[in-house]
Amino acid sequence: MNQAKVIEYEEMLRSAILSSNVELLEELLSDELIFVNHLGQRLSKEEDIDTYRSKSLDITGIEVLEQEIKLFQELAVTVTKVAVNGSLATGEALGGEYSYTRVWKDVGGKLKVVSCHSSSSV
Repeated sequence: MNQAKVIEYEEMLRSAILSSNVELLEELLSDELIFVNHLGQRLSKEEDIDTYRSKSLDITGIEVLEQEIKLFQELAVTVTKVAVNGSLATGEALGGEYSYTRVWKDVGGKLKVVSCHSSSSV
């Protein structure tokens, strides 16, 4: 586990979200994922991926504003502030600044997100 690998996986996740790449999201998210979104809703891996599969959420831009990485043996914690643009299937635009705390775990040489928390950065 090193910082360069974590940055590579963070970028793969950003790319998967921007392209709604469900297959890559399946690889990057742990089956045991616990995701608490900016509304305080707890989502499983399948519930999170379903937002991209169903096209109910379309993220068109993610700009990384700040990022901090802490390494812990087989785990890494990232705290990332981003500016997000996109829309909901209803046509409602969404955007703003959000902070994400992710816990990445090394599983057989590949990193997977086991936990994520999102909050609005007002």
